[in-house]
Amino acid sequence: MGNFSIALSGLDADSVALNTIGNNLANLNTTAFKGQTTSFEDLFYQQIGQSGSGDAIQVGAGTQVSGTSTDFSEGTILPDANPNSSDMALQGNGFFVVQQGGVQSLTRAGNFELSSNGDLITQDGQQVMGYAAVNGVVNQNTSLAPITIPVGVNEGAQATQNFSVTANLNSNATVGTAFSSPVQVYDSLGQSHQATVNYTKTGTNTWSYSVTLPAGDATGTPTNNTGTLTFDSSGNLVSPTGSVSNITFPGLADGASDLSFNWNLNGSSGSPTVTQLASASTNTAAPQDGFTSGVYQSFTVDPSGVITAQFSNGRTSTIGQVAVATVANTAGLTASGGNNFNTTAASGQATIGVAGAGGRGTIDDGALEQSNVNISTEFSNLIVAQRAFEANSKTVTTFDTVSQDVLAMVR
Repeated sequence: MGNFSIALSGLDADSVALNTIGNNLANLNTTAFKGQTTSFEDLFYQQIGQSGSGDAIQVGAGTQVSGTSTDFSEGTILPDANPNSSDMALQGNGFFVVQQGGVQSLTRAGNFELSSNGDLITQDGQQVMGYAAVNGVVNQNTSLAPITIPVGVNEGAQATQNFSVTANLNSNATVGTAFSSPVQVYDSLGQSHQATVNYTKTGTNTWSYSVTLPAGDATGTPTNNTGTLTFDSSGNLVSPTGSVSNITFPGLADGASDLSFNWNLNGSSGSPTVTQLASASTNTAAPQDGFTSGVYQSFTVDPSGVITAQFSNGRTSTIGQVAVATVANTAGLTASGGNNFNTTAASGQATIGVAGAGGRGTIDDGALEQSNVNISTEFSNLIVAQRAFEANSKTVTTFDTVSQDVLAMVR
């Protein structure tokens, strides 16, 4: 009898709905999980006649699942309790790009971790993809590559090659007045030295200078480390111009290479950084480009996905940028498990770029997107699906009773 197939189609469809709701509730705490809903449609109809007015008399054959839709709305983003974690969250549109065995997938789950060799990977061991940096510069025009964090890497020391001093020399000082600017510099072994720029007023608008190291730091005779600073009537440095080049201290006591650097006299705007004005002699800054060696400590990710590594010597280095992908139709994506989605003809190919560009969301470092499942809604849906299942079950038992009555009539 067709009656049973109608009720059984309802039971089958309701089972799918219950499975979908159950899966949503099971993944209530799954990182960045996207809830699904099940939709039904009626089956074909049999026309068994016409009414007196000519209207068709039809009997339906039941129901079936017409589809399951995924809710790609953003889940709540919560900061991570561990400030040194590898967790990331996408705020807005897009997906992280992950790869395993040469096959790329998309995911919203940013609960990443580091492998023993520093690869940034998912909980399932898939590699997180992005753009590599060369000499601290990210090239977004290259192919995607696995992101590797320099875990255990020791950044070598760099000898000071340039320094500058921002200072004022008191124009009202008497001849013979001395002033100094301390500058910390580094040799090729990463050893720091407290260099000093000594100024002595020798006349109107003129000061002699000498750059020195502490006694015993260098055994050779320094070169290009002395000279005269000349200022105009407005207190601007007019000589020397640009820089004092190749100030050299040979024979460093610690065995490092000869220390040779330039004293840059102009700032980024091109104006001299040493002035002579009628105010107390002061030092404001003395930046230089040398540093000691350092070991990798941690990394951070900015909103655009640029990854910066921090070293124990206080240095930072850009090592790459996380890739973010979008698709034209998220409803066309297929879930493949492990918090991943795959593109299909319905979704269109992934368009890969970086966070904050091309309509893509930004990245929150040290945070995770939560599941977007609403437990109250799911419980309501569960009750409705349960009642529907029970109703179809009742239909089966009713049809069974009617069938028994028919058989009894035959007997």
